[in-house]
Amino acid sequence: MPEQVKKRLEEEIRLLEHELTTELPAEIKKAVALGDLSENAEYHMAKQRQVFVNARLGQLKKRMGELAMVNLVNIPHDKVGFGATVVVFDSSKNEELTYKLVTSEESDVAQGLISTTSPIGRALLGKKLGEIALVVTPNGKRELEVLKLTTIHDVKEVSPEAV
Repeated sequence: MPEQVKKRLEEEIRLLEHELTTELPAEIKKAVALGDLSENAEYHMAKQRQVFVNARLGQLKKRMGELAMVNLVNIPHDKVGFGATVVVFDSSKNEELTYKLVTSEESDVAQGLISTTSPIGRALLGKKLGEIALVVTPNGKRELEVLKLTTIHDVKEVSPEAV
């Protein structure tokens, strides 16, 4: 798992756990002191926030577990996979584009960082040099021919500027 993604997830988990164990109980206690809970907006808002924070914590912890299980050994050496930088020719735009496949937390289309779960990322996964990926988008179908491929095994760390 990329370190910056791990740190960002850990920080969000830390903040939400603090809110859940410190801030929300104080808000609920204060709202209960106001009396009649059936018409107490502060109480209902705090309880709703508590449910949301619990759900978000569950999502984040699950995602941390998923990312921790990524085994770089299983990523192919000759096909597009996680961490690969790929130069493609987009026949619909008649131009070359460069993408790096990253986790959904790191994606930034403007920087050429696309998620492996995005339509383009999913279409490119498993493609070799010279193969064509068909991407279905709201604007129609796009054909992307793989012109150049650098896998995560070829380079230890590709900086975003190199993408």
